Amino acid sequence: MKILVLLFFCSISFKSQMLTSVYFDYDSYTLTKNSQRKLDSLAQLKSNLKFKIFGNCDISGSSEYNKVLSENRAAAVSKYLKSKIKNNIKLESVTGLGKEKQINDNSTEELRGKNRRVDIFIDRIMGDGEIRSGKTFESFFSRKISEMKVKDTFSLPNVNFMGGRHIWLPKGNKVLEKLADILKNNPALEVELQGHICCDYENFDGEDLDLKTFNLSFTRANAIREFLEKRGISSGRIKAIGLGHLNPVAYPERTEEDFVKNRRVEIVLLKK
Repeated sequence: MKILVLLFFCSISFKSQMLTSVYFDYDSYTLTKNSQRKLDSLAQLKSNLKFKIFGNCDISGSSEYNKVLSENRAAAVSKYLKSKIKNNIKLESVTGLGKEKQINDNSTEELRGKNRRVDIFIDRIMGDGEIRSGKTFESFFSRKISEMKVKDTFSLPNVNFMGGRHIWLPKGNKVLEKLADILKNNPALEVELQGHICCDYENFDGEDLDLKTFNLSFTRANAIREFLEKRGISSGRIKAIGLGHLNPVAYPERTEEDFVKNRRVEIVLLKK
């Protein structure tokens, strides 16, 4: 199985949360030189930020052993950052998750290595009562294909999902049928579907209550990919990834309407 979500770190504007990860050798909680360099760069950030640190493991060993190992990995990152950061960065929490919330399967050594990690969630410290609106995109149906640019991101209006599930609300049916028709009529188009979740800020991604996996943003995007494939669109033209809770439209969520807005999939034009 392919890696289910994209973990990344880039220049940070803090209109939404960001995530970076450092990786560990098998059965080790010693920071590698590469991990130290990445943490050094985090410590240089100047904005008023808060970090949440989560340790993870691959599937080897018992749940009890891996819980301790993940806690040790998280503690190693926390200790290193404490020695480097200034007063503008707050270490909000340090948690070991064990092997219970893996975002990759363990079918290859590469994927097992991706589970031996510590995730650092980065967010700007918000003022009391502050509400932050994330970036919204124009509808995929608002302009002609000839006017679109490769790498542009678009919304899929009314394609929102039930809480904790990869099943979209009934309003999305007509929209996705329309999307399938556009892809059929434009066979050169290739797209990326980017799934999102609401609410779960203690994990990168949410639990899919139907599949019992912790990659809900991916399973939402993948559900649309499977729908399009059933409509005759080649799987090679559709990529699906999960972005977890990193790019909420509404943050923090205060109403059910906010929750629904964030349970969405956006579409990126890859080729035309």
